[in-house]
Amino acid sequence: MKRLAKNSAPSSSVDLLALADYVEQFSSKTVVLFGDFVADEFQFGEISRVSREAPVLILRHRETHLVPGGGANAANNFAAFGAQVLPLSAVGDDPAGDALIAYFRSKRVDVSGILRVKGWTTPTKTRILAGWAHTVGQQVLRVDREPQSPLPERVHKKLQAKLGAKLRSAHALAVSDYGFGVAAPALVRQAIAERRNTPPVTLDARHNLHAYSRAGITSATPNEAELEALHHVSIGQNLSELTRCGAAKLAEMKLRALLVTRGRHGMALFEPGGRQRQISVYGSDQAVDVTGAGDTVLAAYTLALASGASPLEAAHIANIAGGLVVMKRGTATITRDELLAAIRHQAGGAAS
Repeated sequence: MKRLAKNSAPSSSVDLLALADYVEQFSSKTVVLFGDFVADEFQFGEISRVSREAPVLILRHRETHLVPGGGANAANNFAAFGAQVLPLSAVGDDPAGDALIAYFRSKRVDVSGILRVKGWTTPTKTRILAGWAHTVGQQVLRVDREPQSPLPERVHKKLQAKLGAKLRSAHALAVSDYGFGVAAPALVRQAIAERRNTPPVTLDARHNLHAYSRAGITSATPNEAELEALHHVSIGQNLSELTRCGAAKLAEMKLRALLVTRGRHGMALFEPGGRQRQISVYGSDQAVDVTGAGDTVLAAYTLALASGASPLEAAHIANIAGGLVVMKRGTATITRDELLAAIRHQAGGAAS
């Protein structure tokens, strides 16, 4: 049996029926999602033969799907949970940008905060999947297209004005920083400073977590690999190292909570006063696909906080959401009904 770290509590330390009550409130919340929009493109092909030109497979193209990725996937998860999401981002004047805007319009999401930037490139991750006619495609190659220049200053000024305006009617702000220049820490800091009553502000930053120190962030949701990179260590099964890194980042950023996602090891929640809790992974520890799972965690965690959940309760809700979404292939979402069903099923199991 795995030994829990000092001040840890088991997963049963929350009222599961109370978690369902919070999830029921998701549809009444408005959230601003500020961050980098990414287009996730999946190209599927059937293996035809081996090329005569080189020792590589030739794929007969079958279909191409383009879905929201990065901050766009977080926005998509907010919408799937039934919340009103107000995305604030920038895309290029290119087919990928057009496709993302068209997608959110089809979902009846307000796209007035998605700015088109002439001459800029929408970050796009193209995954090529190969397989036989009746097999599941396996990823054989990924090609990334990224902006070759930073966002113009005029675009940042527009984003700053829109962020302040949209935040006035929001119950929470979620920041999704994938490093493409949209989610500038200075803009977040100023927007929060201008609010008298600041709603919960959550942060998922791929490379730039430390830049948001003392920016007014309520809670951050890094994964373990990101925490390791920030502290130049390897954590693995070393809970003492996890505790040291998590507590240090919590204090440095002046957070109310730090939620570290740990893959098959679940999650670790850090709060002021030395409180730390380990949360076991929900469901199977053999994930089907972890693509975009952090975006689902961010959305569920943010909405739970906005609904009045404590950081521990919100972490449990996010843990269940993450456990569900990694059992789906590709960049996926789960609905509020799926999340509620999972919580109620777990509550029924705990009661029996």
